[in-house]
Amino acid sequence: MRTPIADFIREYSTRGATRMHMPGHKGEGFPLSYSHDITEIDGADVLYSPKGIIRESERAAEGLFGTCRTVYSTEGSSLSVRAMLALTVLYAGEVGERPLILAARNAHKSFLSSAALLDFDVEWIMGESLISSTVTPSALEVCLDKMTKKPTAVYVTSPDYLGCVSDISGLSRVCHERGVLLLVDNAHGAYLKFLPSDLHPITLGADACCDSAHKTLPCLTGGGYLHISGCAPRVFSERADEMMALFASTSPSYLILESLDLTNLYLSGGFSDKLAAFLKVIDSTKARLAAHGWSVMDTEPMKITLATKPYGYTGTEVGEYLFSRGIVSEFSDPDFLTLMLSAEFPREVLDNLADALISLKRREAITQGAPLAPTAPRIMSPREATFAQTELLPVGKCEGRVLAAASVSCPPAVPVLISGELITADAVRALRYYGIEEVRVVK
Repeated sequence: MRTPIADFIREYSTRGATRMHMPGHKGEGFPLSYSHDITEIDGADVLYSPKGIIRESERAAEGLFGTCRTVYSTEGSSLSVRAMLALTVLYAGEVGERPLILAARNAHKSFLSSAALLDFDVEWIMGESLISSTVTPSALEVCLDKMTKKPTAVYVTSPDYLGCVSDISGLSRVCHERGVLLLVDNAHGAYLKFLPSDLHPITLGADACCDSAHKTLPCLTGGGYLHISGCAPRVFSERADEMMALFASTSPSYLILESLDLTNLYLSGGFSDKLAAFLKVIDSTKARLAAHGWSVMDTEPMKITLATKPYGYTGTEVGEYLFSRGIVSEFSDPDFLTLMLSAEFPREVLDNLADALISLKRREAITQGAPLAPTAPRIMSPREATFAQTELLPVGKCEGRVLAAASVSCPPAVPVLISGELITADAVRALRYYGIEEVRVVK
């Protein structure tokens, strides 16, 4: 019998590739094995009803991240997003409101599935592009002032998939002046707490956020946190475990829990100093690439994101080129290439990356830009569309139909169109631009 998954992982692990993609451990570090794969036996505590070793470890994480409550996830930030939004729905009920969330349009598809499952209302903050969409405090003020009903919460993704960061401190001030919660998808920014200048959303005033430990820290894939601030409504800390359990498996991976626990040790053992030293290497690498003509985007520190078309290539082409040189990127599409770094990388890893990119001959710039996120009429709610009777059709036959399901994979997992929206001609063009050939529409 073939074992294709095991075979692929074994072959890739022995290839010696430079892993400029998640998870943050880059295939090195803590030795975990099948002998550590246990379940919630006596003494092992119970995730989402923790009173023993899990709660002790979570308290250690609370001390490291400066939170009122930190809850472990063994199912990544997607679980934490759903729980965070469920807590928001609970809070809306407490204050006698129907939940309404004002969200930046580049939200991860887990936000959309949460809207379908929890049936809250959504208004969108449209951004400068589909994948990357920072929100400024002034833009948020304009949006809030135009709304006829005050939202329960504002929801932003920062850093986003390309590494662009919103002004969380400014957004927090705007939200709290108006009595609105601020929720942050910080899946790509767990390490921000440990920068020389602390940029973690909880520090900057967010009421709650999710972090994926596995994306930027040496933790197994699936390891994550739901962080709750001391300024959040009481229901957030009181019912956080309950809302995590609402969506989570009853069989959590103890390998992931072990790696979260070991990550606490790693973070407390000089990580901040190591990170500060590595940032200088990253900055010099970015400067070297920019001097050679590459368009290096202004991103959070531990990403290198290139806008590749000015250099004459699509991001996909550059990703394939680097792959041929033994460097595997995190993400590429027609416009961008994103590389995720680790403070454990020796300097020569970034030198090799720069050498490879500089040796690529520059071509005439590609002038075609990426489409904006389509602004389409909302015909149904995400919940109504998600659970409607549907059919799968080629994109070319879908204009004028209502989208039922977001046809998008991860990365970047940002829906081109929202479930329940009308598929317009602009939407068809955007879907085709990102290589989506079929979509599921309402019958």
